[in-house]
Amino acid sequence: MKRRRDRTTVLVTVTAAALTALGLAGCAVPERRPREPQPGEPTLRVLSYNVNYGLAGDGSTVAAIRAADADLVVLQETTPAWEAVVRRELGAHYPHVDFLHAPGAGGLAVLSRTPFRTEAVSPPPEGGWFPAWRVRLPETPIGPVRVIGVHLRPPISDGGSVVSGYLSTPAVREREIARHAEGLAQGEVPTLVVGDFNESDGDAVRWLRERGFRSVLPEFHPGLRTWRWQTSLGEITATLDHIAYDRRLVPLDARVIEAGRSDHLPIVATFARAPRPR
Repeated sequence: MKRRRDRTTVLVTVTAAALTALGLAGCAVPERRPREPQPGEPTLRVLSYNVNYGLAGDGSTVAAIRAADADLVVLQETTPAWEAVVRRELGAHYPHVDFLHAPGAGGLAVLSRTPFRTEAVSPPPEGGWFPAWRVRLPETPIGPVRVIGVHLRPPISDGGSVVSGYLSTPAVREREIARHAEGLAQGEVPTLVVGDFNESDGDAVRWLRERGFRSVLPEFHPGLRTWRWQTSLGEITATLDHIAYDRRLVPLDARVIEAGRSDHLPIVATFARAPRPR
């Protein structure tokens, strides 16, 4: 199992290269333009970052998190070694920190300037690899917010095949997001689904979109990379990371931060509370 997961980065690299060669990333006109908050308008800045479980303690990765100056940070691929570093280096910035440890690359972390509590830990469904973590933040600048941190199945088959994994794992990611996000569209609490989806506009992203969620980065920067890998043939890239929001939130901006040594890049988005319907 560990060997299979250790091969994930290399195999996802091949998959991303194939998608790029097929021209599936494409280009589009941005749906939104960044705007500054209106006077007196509270906002919530959210960061998502797959820090790479093999790079615990990397200074440039820690510096990228600190420089983003987010109110809420959701990390993927954390480990006990990463926890020690984050608490030591970022504890002064984030008084509320917790980690969900899991084997291999399955760890998650939440760092927040305001208190939060766990609502649920969702184990992966059949075929999934990693758990998800649902938390509630009752006192953010924009009021109560619910967040679920995810790390979905890479496009690799159980036997290590990229080709069959590309064909078979979209259904797994859809099952994962359906389990992890069950019931999130109900109620009046604004909701974010944040993390490494291991897909650009695949079945999991579409499942969320059909239920009123939008991935914020493509609205401002369609096709912008969140993952890169250097090979002997040059750098290859893909958009694997997402911050998805529901109709109770309005995005003001979203961008990728070109920093850190992880194969993933941090993405940060700023939200305001949507006006209540009259």
